[in-house]
Amino acid sequence: MNPAPDVSIPYRIVALMQERNRLFAYPLEQIASDIWSARFRCSCCGACCTRSVNNHIFLLDHDVAELKTIDPGAYVPAPDPEFCDQNGMFYVSGYALRMKDDAAGSCWFLENGKCSIYDSRFSGCRIYPHMLRRSAGVSGNVTWRQFARKGSHGQFDPSLSYDECLAIAREIKEYENAYLTHQISFLETIHEYFILCNLRHDPAVYQKHMRGYGQGRPIEIKVFHAGELEEYRVAKSE
Repeated sequence: MNPAPDVSIPYRIVALMQERNRLFAYPLEQIASDIWSARFRCSCCGACCTRSVNNHIFLLDHDVAELKTIDPGAYVPAPDPEFCDQNGMFYVSGYALRMKDDAAGSCWFLENGKCSIYDSRFSGCRIYPHMLRRSAGVSGNVTWRQFARKGSHGQFDPSLSYDECLAIAREIKEYENAYLTHQISFLETIHEYFILCNLRHDPAVYQKHMRGYGQGRPIEIKVFHAGELEEYRVAKSE
């Protein structure tokens, strides 16, 4: 787990707002055309449902609400808390699906290589491996990424229609907007909470408690969910 970069919270909020504006401006038809060109179809191989492919599966608030009706024990605080205050309390932007303790680190709902709740799978699962995020490539240039691990799984489906691709494109933009909005709300909440409670992010305390966590001592985390900070105690096994 790594602490948040040494950048002021207001600056990070502005940067995310700018990123969301870029997302709004990105042509829907361009995403659809790129999806149609790749014509990826999930083959239900289950590869993306393990830690070997995805470190974790982040849950939006409505995903958590739905998950509570399916299995209330199937979610945990997302890994890599963004902040730690001077008192040793950690803060993370949301929840993630619980992963099993098997060698692959399988999703809680992966059974015999198949998703047991496939028709009710969550936002990030539904659009994967499609995405619309900017990141730096090998050259260091920041460009839009629209596909995760291209060619690693799934199959080419020539029957995929442009209308289907357009529907996927809409879902991608909706998810990415919801994710960015969630992160902005988290940072705004932390900024206000730290000011009101006279708290600050302390990298030295972060590292100290992370070392203890690695040695088996539990940590206390406040998880941002539905506009509130929910307290959670996390042991190494989780």
